Amino acid sequence: MEGNGNGATALDLSQSQINSDVLQNIPVTISVEVGRTSLKIRDLMRLTQGSVVELDRLAGEPLDLLVNNTLVAQGEVVLVNDRYGVRLTSVIPTVDRVKNL
Repeated sequence: MEGNGNGATALDLSQSQINSDVLQNIPVTISVEVGRTSLKIRDLMRLTQGSVVELDRLAGEPLDLLVNNTLVAQGEVVLVNDRYGVRLTSVIPTVDRVKNL
């Protein structure tokens, strides 16, 4: 196969495109984190319906949008046709997002 002058062959270039196409079609899990807390096991065992677990975030603080448990953005809760959604207010740069996934 002929090279393109910089040492890469047509096969190398098409393989790169295939890898990119494959990667872009892999499903990922997205979750939104409202906050976190730590509990002792005894406190966890005492939780019942109606219990309130206090989290580390203040009301109005941005929520974390996680992809496969990796932070990729922050945002605020919105309603979309009676369902919750997240309006992104800040997004981790693409290069950093891909590196961390």
